[in-house]
Amino acid sequence: MGRQGRRLIAEGLGSGLLFACVVGSGIMAEALSGGNVAIALLGNTLATGAILYVLITIFGPVSGAHFNPAVTLVMRLRGEIGTREALAFVVMQLTGGIIGIFVTHLMFDLPILQMSLKTRAGIGNWTGEFVATFGLLLTILGSVRYRPDNVPAAVALYIVAGYWFTSSTSFANPAIAVARSLSNSFAGIAPADVPMFVVMQFAGAIAAWAVGRVLFVED
Repeated sequence: MGRQGRRLIAEGLGSGLLFACVVGSGIMAEALSGGNVAIALLGNTLATGAILYVLITIFGPVSGAHFNPAVTLVMRLRGEIGTREALAFVVMQLTGGIIGIFVTHLMFDLPILQMSLKTRAGIGNWTGEFVATFGLLLTILGSVRYRPDNVPAAVALYIVAGYWFTSSTSFANPAIAVARSLSNSFAGIAPADVPMFVVMQFAGAIAAWAVGRVLFVED
């Protein structure tokens, strides 16, 4: 298998494992928390941060470990990936992520095909997604520029923080927003609320790219 194939598989597999962890840990946390939403969110947070560190560590050298169309867009704007490959990355992120959701439902003996009923709308959530994605991309760009070995830890820690300081609990990823609409669980989002999340995520990513061009330049 060539380098291109390995990169695409890494994006699909990594997205699948990441999305499965987000939804699966949400299901497990809700089941074990006794109705305490804060405890459930904490369990969901820790699992997501942990899997991000692992996945970026093992797949970063293969594909860059985007797992996120917003990240892929910024890397395309930076000229680090071509248009055709960027589009292929997004397809693999969505496909792998949705398969990951379906496998999670299977693990927990839930209906594989679902639609979320969980409303996440309004200016607060939309602003939260802008801030979450802006901060995530700024974290990635700054870490890549000054501390490349620390990217896995920096991204994982940012998302752990983002779960708690943003009103939207920091989806910060258009592909995961789409995939989570297919799970009527703790981590779900109603399909009707996905488009505005995606718009704000891409807006936050582009804003971070613009700021990064000013801040993270060669001296």
